[in-house]
Amino acid sequence: MTKNNKITLGITMGDPSGIGPEIILKSFKKSEIRKNRIIVIGDYNVMLKAYNMLKIRSFKLKRITDPDEYSFDNDILNILDLHLVNLHRLLPGREQGMSGNAAFECIRKAIELVNNNRINAIVTAPLNKEALYKAGHKYPGHTEIFASMTNTSDYAMLLHDKKLSVIHVSTHIPLMEAIKGLKRERVEKVIELGNSIMKRLHKSNPAIGVAGINPHAGENGLFGNEEIKEIIPAIRTMKRKGINVEGPFPPDTIFLQVVKGKYDLIVAMYHDQGHIPLKLIGFNSGVNITAGLPFIRTSVVHGTAFEIAWKGIANESSMVNAIKLAVKII
Repeated sequence: MTKNNKITLGITMGDPSGIGPEIILKSFKKSEIRKNRIIVIGDYNVMLKAYNMLKIRSFKLKRITDPDEYSFDNDILNILDLHLVNLHRLLPGREQGMSGNAAFECIRKAIELVNNNRINAIVTAPLNKEALYKAGHKYPGHTEIFASMTNTSDYAMLLHDKKLSVIHVSTHIPLMEAIKGLKRERVEKVIELGNSIMKRLHKSNPAIGVAGINPHAGENGLFGNEEIKEIIPAIRTMKRKGINVEGPFPPDTIFLQVVKGKYDLIVAMYHDQGHIPLKLIGFNSGVNITAGLPFIRTSVVHGTAFEIAWKGIANESSMVNAIKLAVKII
């Protein structure tokens, strides 16, 4: 159990060739983040290298090999050292198997810790899918790794920002598969998962708008019948269960309505339908939440940003918000 029953967050280092180590350290420079109990799960030498690059003076790093060794103090950031990286082989800004494997092992360790009640929630720095594949881990992203390692069958990616929250019926699959595989049961489950997360974000009766999958939401079957066959029946079912949900609405206008405050959450039918508007207004501030897991997991909404990695110029806002949101949900 965590000490004194206080919330303890585990932050995974992410791909060490990317901006993960930098945005974690920059986040901890902020007083509102340092008041939280945090353990960084990764490689001490990598974090120390980034620490020295950033010339940080406001706090120190502490290398630990077991969570019980932590020292929660505003002037100390605990690094759980998994000895994952050979610094002499580390290539900043490049896809490499060693870095992909390091990111993967950080996730594995974080799940072990949360399952054993050593931490209360997981916040993840970004990984790189190509590096992950080079390491032999054939997953399309974080969400699928967490689902696989926790035997979670019903899950969804929810992206959250102050002005817009969107949950996805499908994410990392080809667009053709997203269209052909659209089923009312999945739409129902995603509406339910989204409703649950938004309630944990202090929305007592969240208003949910559902996007169609076709132009004009099918225009009564003129541009496709997926809305009639799958989406509308799902919405009716969830309405009968007491969820405040409406739709389907034309995808080109529904996101404007949520920005204006009409809805708390939008259900998007596929990856780009939800990601494009969210990243347009919240690329540096949005947070990724995996709905459906047996614990809280949040993350940044951006990637490893190899083009600016290890240059000291990465924006830490999304990581800061991911940490804050994990605490808020708990």
